[in-house]
Amino acid sequence: MLPVALASPSVMRSELSRVVGAEHVLEAPAGSRYNRDESRRRGVQGRAEAVVLPGSAEEVAAVLRWCYAHDVPIVARGGGTGMMGGAVATHGGVVCSLERLRRVRELEPALWRMLPEAGVRTRDVRRLARENGLFFAPDPGASEQSQIGGNVATNAGGPHALKYGVTGAWVAGLEAVLAPGELVEVGGWAGKDVAGYDLKSLLIGSEGTLGVITAVRLRLLPAPEAAIALVVFLRTRAEGCAAIEAVFAAGLRPSVLDFLDGDTLGMLADAYAAARGGAGVQGAVVPAEAGFALIAEVDGTRAEARAQRGALLETLAGAAVAVDEPSDAEALWRWRDAINGVVTGVRGGKVSQDVAFPVERLAEGLTRFEAIATSHGLRSCAWGHGGDGNVHATVLVDPSREAELDAAEAVGEELFALVISLGGSIAGEHGVGWLKRGRLESQWDRRALECHEQIKRAFDPKGLLNPGTKLARYPARSPVTSN
Repeated sequence: MLPVALASPSVMRSELSRVVGAEHVLEAPAGSRYNRDESRRRGVQGRAEAVVLPGSAEEVAAVLRWCYAHDVPIVARGGGTGMMGGAVATHGGVVCSLERLRRVRELEPALWRMLPEAGVRTRDVRRLARENGLFFAPDPGASEQSQIGGNVATNAGGPHALKYGVTGAWVAGLEAVLAPGELVEVGGWAGKDVAGYDLKSLLIGSEGTLGVITAVRLRLLPAPEAAIALVVFLRTRAEGCAAIEAVFAAGLRPSVLDFLDGDTLGMLADAYAAARGGAGVQGAVVPAEAGFALIAEVDGTRAEARAQRGALLETLAGAAVAVDEPSDAEALWRWRDAINGVVTGVRGGKVSQDVAFPVERLAEGLTRFEAIATSHGLRSCAWGHGGDGNVHATVLVDPSREAELDAAEAVGEELFALVISLGGSIAGEHGVGWLKRGRLESQWDRRALECHEQIKRAFDPKGLLNPGTKLARYPARSPVTSN
């Protein structure tokens, strides 16, 4: 019999059915949701021969053992909400979807901790924490679909990362399957552990290239007694970025300090008025002279939140055109979460890049990005997490026009060069995935790149775990063509 890797997809699925049961092995036609994510970019289309839905960590280990024995690529997949093509089977093989791993194995409110399996949705982690008087801050968006395993695998961020850190900061330990198919645990509940290399942190953010995360030990915090949100409108980009620096200089530590540039603010003004109960007429709530906005949130005890609110208002009073304090914070965040859809709808498409500038170079980065987009004939806008310099730099396109899509790619190339020249990062919170493979080559020193590659080989000597993803150097050849 031929090696299964060389046999037909039907033989592969038959073999895998013996591992997890026939009902949990699916075909993967080109249009299947398992062959794409939310990147919505040319060139990222999976071609998996099979989709496997294991029901336990042990079954995940058995699937990886089978793939390693037969030289079949394997791509771990959570909710499919990634933006970088990081959970797409670009090299074929098996998609290992973790959606059935949805048990919460431990929930100990008195010890501020939880042990969910990888397939538990982010919203359920947050809900369970909240129902028990606790708090899980990371909220990278799409919480209805995103899963905690994927959040850890990409080290996802979100608005509250400024004060509370990205997902990895909440991880005490991991259960993961490593090549060639062994179930291991790294980290644990001990409050201090410096015994050995920090393998846990290597797996966090590894995007499925070093192993498959099956369960996560999460540290939680007591829920803040109060949170107060403010929307601060400023006249210009320069004043807005200076205001961010002024907040830090004053010794303040808000839980959120997001920003919207003038173009983004203009596109969302009607929606903001509606969210605030206005008539939905542009300018009804957003001041006409506002060219930048900050969304700030402070939290703690009621007294702490009020004190921080007062200090924040005092710090920003001289620059602010207006300050709005929504009574319905949930409506405010729904409005903030709708940015992607509203911006996409302006021309029918957009291309966004997730990058990070040093905070003190944010104004320069935003100004130069706008100039780059203009030089390519594209309208641009930007928003993001200003407190940590994380920018979603966006150009608007008509997706039916190839010339605009090509121009958007050219803007991205120049943006990455700009980010690196200013001491920033080509990936702030969405990961590297497939679309940014090779970008580290221009950001890191040669020896750092070699270490990156050596770590990959140590964990995955056959190169079968999510091949092509998170590569430090750009590959000479690409198995995927534009679609």
